[in-house]
Amino acid sequence: MKYLKQLTIIWAIYFMGVFIQALFHLPIPGSVIGLLLLFVALYTRVIKIHMIEETCEFLLSHMSFLFIPAGVGLMTSFDLLKGKLIPILAIAFISTILVWMVTAVVVKYLRRAFA
Repeated sequence: MKYLKQLTIIWAIYFMGVFIQALFHLPIPGSVIGLLLLFVALYTRVIKIHMIEETCEFLLSHMSFLFIPAGVGLMTSFDLLKGKLIPILAIAFISTILVWMVTAVVVKYLRRAFA
């Protein structure tokens, strides 16, 4: 029952994000808005970590399993992707480097701000 309660909290925040996205016709996915809402709720201690911790640990430990549908979707769309391998790999490489750089800058800033 404890896991169901934790999962209900996570789902409720997710659906709030989806609702906000649909209500305001935002270009940001509802799941991302839900993550931002969860972050704010955890940061302001509206939701305490112990209220969702075990379910989050379970989901994180099985995250690779959750990527299977996306991988299958890519495999079924192979005809669309054929001939575009080089641009896709270039985009993946460049975006990975950009994410690393932005993460490094943010971590550096946060260490200075909270040290």
